[in-house]
Amino acid sequence: MLKPFADHEAALAACARGDAAALRALYDAEAGRMFGLALRLVRRRDVAQDVVQDAFVMIWRNANRFDPARGPARAWMFAILRYRALSALRRTGREVELDEEAAEAVPDESPDPLASVALMQESAALRRCLEGLDEPRRKPVVLSFLDGLTHGEIAERLKAPLGTIKSRIRLALRDLQECLQS
Repeated sequence: MLKPFADHEAALAACARGDAAALRALYDAEAGRMFGLALRLVRRRDVAQDVVQDAFVMIWRNANRFDPARGPARAWMFAILRYRALSALRRTGREVELDEEAAEAVPDESPDPLASVALMQESAALRRCLEGLDEPRRKPVVLSFLDGLTHGEIAERLKAPLGTIKSRIRLALRDLQECLQS
């Protein structure tokens, strides 16, 4: 819940004006899900906590750069989180083990039932759009955004030139955006 803000976009606009309450509202609304994603990517509770903290610092500092014409506020926030997680992985190295006890101790930050239905519909739409991509475009997007691999790592894994991978991801993201808007 983003009270007293209408939505994420309004809260980010308030952050850009220096309203700390807006940042708190965003944190309360998204920190649990962001921590879950960070933990999935970095696989260490302590690093995931740092990643979430770094992401919110970046959100606060860069809220004035958010452009709603380029996409939803939540996507922008989660992109920042993803980049912070990838940076943390580069700093700490990829050889990290998942702390199973820590993963089990993560509190359930599930949204209310109506919000869950909305998220499921968004997820279903994204899944449908992803399935509509051809394999050469879908695979790099999945490896990048879901597995947290860098473009270089994807190129190495798929044995394709780096420029090709970057082009495929760019084109896939354009296609996904068009599909989700239709």
